[in-house]
Amino acid sequence: MRISVSSDMDEPVARSLVAALRDRGHEVRPHGALRPGDDPQWAVCSEAAAREVADGTADQAVVCCWTGTGASIAANKVPGIRAALCTDAYTADGARRWNDANVLALSLRLTSEPLLKEILDAWFGAVPSTDAEDRQNVDRVRLLDHGKTRM
Repeated sequence: MRISVSSDMDEPVARSLVAALRDRGHEVRPHGALRPGDDPQWAVCSEAAAREVADGTADQAVVCCWTGTGASIAANKVPGIRAALCTDAYTADGARRWNDANVLALSLRLTSEPLLKEILDAWFGAVPSTDAEDRQNVDRVRLLDHGKTRM
């Protein structure tokens, strides 16, 4: 899988994230502080990673900033993106399962290496629900990307 990864700071957990994704066999496409010469501002690098998902050059993205909040907000401004700020494995599983999230947002401050592994295991282990109500909600979010509110 092609995974775009952004971080506004070159923190140990961000480097661990890149290594963990590569160890899992993913092609990593770095942005921000993870790519020399790139703009490390959280809004800029999170948007860049999310755009790669939206345009199909990446399958998913992981966006990071100190709290994870700014990165998730910036990513969610890109049409077609469903970014979820996950601070534990249960939330990561639910974000993939019920929300069909395609961008994982992480806090550089709160995410330890053991927690990172748990979150990634849950994220990549979950599959989007086929339940009609869950799909209807995801379809509703897609409509919101286009300024529509009715299905």
